[in-house]
Amino acid sequence: MSTPHVVVVMGVAGTGKTTIGPLLAARLGVPYAEGDDFHPQANIDKMSAGTPLDDGDRWPWLDAIGAWAHGRAGLGGVVSCSALKRSYRDRLRAAAPGLVFVHLAGDRAVIEDRMSHRQGHFMPTALLDSQFATLQPLQADEAGVVVDVSGSPEEITGRAMSALTALPEPTA
Repeated sequence: MSTPHVVVVMGVAGTGKTTIGPLLAARLGVPYAEGDDFHPQANIDKMSAGTPLDDGDRWPWLDAIGAWAHGRAGLGGVVSCSALKRSYRDRLRAAAPGLVFVHLAGDRAVIEDRMSHRQGHFMPTALLDSQFATLQPLQADEAGVVVDVSGSPEEITGRAMSALTALPEPTA
């Protein structure tokens, strides 16, 4: 990727989106936006209570992230967003064509262990099963890469950078 594009760091809760996103943005020299900051308080309250969001809850959140990504078109940026379903990624791409996805993926046990050690995050480990049940992996026609979450944040970021560099230039 030689031109600045907006990268969405995606995956189930606990894969490290909030850790890898800023590291990736720093390596790319672009701003980072935390996807959780786009949630309305009602969504945070619902998840904090252990209730999974439904699509009606997610559309305004995805639209807000899409608007941010649209505003970064041609300038570049990195935003974290679970983007678990193809329809969610399609909605983001409708707002900001040319998005590139970095799907952080890993073993459920590793991810659950990481989640159990997080401090002060609203997403409980109990919702991990619903996240995996909802996840639709990237398809061949979606611009993006899958990056394994084993290893240190620096190793994961390095793998993401290598994979992004190997991608053909997206068309927007």
